[in-house]
Amino acid sequence: MPLDPQIEILLQQLAAEAGPAPESRTVAENRAFGRAFTALAGVPEPIADVRDTAAAVGDRDIPLRIYRPVTGPDAGLLPVTLFFHGGGWVFGDLDTQDHIARTVAGRSGTIVVSVDYRLAPEHRFPAATDDAYAALTWVADNAAGFGGDAERIAVFGESAGGNLAAVLAQETLRRGGPRIALQVLAYPAVDRFDDSCSMYENATGPVLSRSYLEWFWGAYLSTPDQGADPRVSPARCDVPAGLPPAVIATAENDPLRDQGDRYARKLADAGVPVQHLPVEGAVHGFLSFTGSVRLSRDTLDRLSDAVAVAFA
Repeated sequence: MPLDPQIEILLQQLAAEAGPAPESRTVAENRAFGRAFTALAGVPEPIADVRDTAAAVGDRDIPLRIYRPVTGPDAGLLPVTLFFHGGGWVFGDLDTQDHIARTVAGRSGTIVVSVDYRLAPEHRFPAATDDAYAALTWVADNAAGFGGDAERIAVFGESAGGNLAAVLAQETLRRGGPRIALQVLAYPAVDRFDDSCSMYENATGPVLSRSYLEWFWGAYLSTPDQGADPRVSPARCDVPAGLPPAVIATAENDPLRDQGDRYARKLADAGVPVQHLPVEGAVHGFLSFTGSVRLSRDTLDRLSDAVAVAFA
């Protein structure tokens, strides 16, 4: 399937600098590779305020970064968007997708709280999902302290972060936790055992190949049977009653495309309001390309605007 022309040019440039196949690299080398993608995001979007804090959970702290949009003097409490970065549960941090958090805050008018959840393989499943739930409860308990409205919370995640956002939307219902008003999932991983057409059509990538995906799963999970856990594969379980509306973006040239498509249909069949955005010409991780790719900027804007509309 044809690539967006600007994405194709960018991938050709990246290929010229590429080293060994990513699935043959060490964890440290792949983390460095992930950090290098930060430069592809372009100039950071200015917003009113950015500050780092942490959520105290037992004997540890979860680092958080809070982004406040520009508002009028009488704005009152603002909705909150809890953001989870991508990186296959292995890499990524508060800096690697800083541009996404900034754009969502600026365009949606919500306070964005970005979560630096624990990474595998040092901290395997369910560490990341536990941190996601802990961050949600922290936001609900502390929102007023940073100008947020605890009754209006959205979750937004991309790739592995999309997995965490989808899991969190289900898990908080099961556990009777804080209410989520909207879930935004960008090319999410939602089915460990997916064997659909897109897995074969895009088996060699670009960006995410099937073998690289298996490398991530191997780092994240301790045993194969964990893949059936609903906190790993939310698309494989019954949809809980009361699940929040969803906005799901999938990339045409992505192994994960079909599982995202199927999850959108599954939610819709269960009566969940769903807005599905299939992005033609896109590849996995394309929201990182906002510095030079118009399609990436436009899609991120659309997802941000969907958050704004949800709280209008």
